[in-house]
Amino acid sequence: MTTTPVRFTKRLTHFDNPHITTMSETNTNHAILNGAPLTTDVTDTLSPSLLRSAVDDRIVRIRPSATPLDQISRMCGARRVGSMKVDYYSVDCKPGSVSLASAPSGSASEEGDTFTVTVRETGVVSPSETVMFPKITVSGSPLVCYVKAVEGKKVTLVLSESADISTLAADDLMVRMGRAAGELDVQTPQYAALPRKDYNYCQIFKAQIEESLYQRLADKEIGWSFTDQEEVAVVDMRLGMEKSFLFGNRNRLVVDDIEGKEVYLTGGIWRQAGKEWNHVGKISTSNLIEMMKKAFTGGGGSRRKVLIGGSDLIEALNTHELVRTVGALDKETVWGVDFDRIVSKFGTLYVIHSEVFDLCGRPGGGMVIDPEYITKYSHVPFQAERISFRRQGVRNTEAVVLTESSCLVLRYPESHMRINFVPAV
Repeated sequence: MTTTPVRFTKRLTHFDNPHITTMSETNTNHAILNGAPLTTDVTDTLSPSLLRSAVDDRIVRIRPSATPLDQISRMCGARRVGSMKVDYYSVDCKPGSVSLASAPSGSASEEGDTFTVTVRETGVVSPSETVMFPKITVSGSPLVCYVKAVEGKKVTLVLSESADISTLAADDLMVRMGRAAGELDVQTPQYAALPRKDYNYCQIFKAQIEESLYQRLADKEIGWSFTDQEEVAVVDMRLGMEKSFLFGNRNRLVVDDIEGKEVYLTGGIWRQAGKEWNHVGKISTSNLIEMMKKAFTGGGGSRRKVLIGGSDLIEALNTHELVRTVGALDKETVWGVDFDRIVSKFGTLYVIHSEVFDLCGRPGGGMVIDPEYITKYSHVPFQAERISFRRQGVRNTEAVVLTESSCLVLRYPESHMRINFVPAV
């Protein structure tokens, strides 16, 4: 019976052990242990990928509630990228309405008459669509018109019934409705909702834990080990990453002109969100419903979203009197985090306090994120590298360096919302 030697992909250049013999057969490196037990120390050297680091195994289980954004992005999975710069496309739904910039021009009043309106935004309506003016009612129903032509911000409309359009003014709403094609029409104007290209930088996050040989050998009053130090370092590292993922400013800086050293700063999702809700004073039932309405409408997305917020915002939500239309349910554990739930007719919010908002001076701040449309890109996945400075002759210590290079992006900005809350004085 023959024994196949263990394969490894790294030559022994820094591990001096007389019991280890290296061989080369058909360009394949092998290692054989002679008269010595196989230890984890030897295994780490001969086959670094065989034993997974304890930090790597337990990363998502170390205080997950302290960094909910980082936790959700890890549990949802990350996409590998081949460079520090990440290009991505984001797209929003085409707006369902547009405001008028001024009163209409023309004297249309009968069915079939044409008139022109000027709107505040281009690209919202197109020829052959129908639009509705909620302000004008005819026989108890809102006025509907046909879009005959569009030239920039000027829209030419055809009345579908007799109506008085003189009451229309600036800021009145014009709502997009379905297209109306003729019997012989084959084509219509193309749907104009193109994705916008954007980019973000992966930031290199690092933490180093170092312990001297004598510190490791010394008797301790409690069972404080090197692994415990790793856990503390992971918590601190993830808190720093959480702050960068939320409030980071995307940039590429040259920090050493002589050596040309560059660092990449990742852009936070706070700047990427497409909607914002501001409120001053006590949050009433109507205010809460207004917040839920804005969070779940106007940008698509799912019916379940996550609200992470500072202590002032969470306190205001906790003191809110629950009513039949909006209420709180029991806790639910999702993505390894314990959330409280606020349920309304618009959707369900999974709420959790984030100490990061308090640490960043924003106790009244918060953010509604849609986990379905948040993506984590990883250039270097989270890893722990063990370094022996003692063997390298630098100093009598052993170290672990934790590294990750990553960033977060919002795929549909309008499905996410910033919250700025100021308590009553």
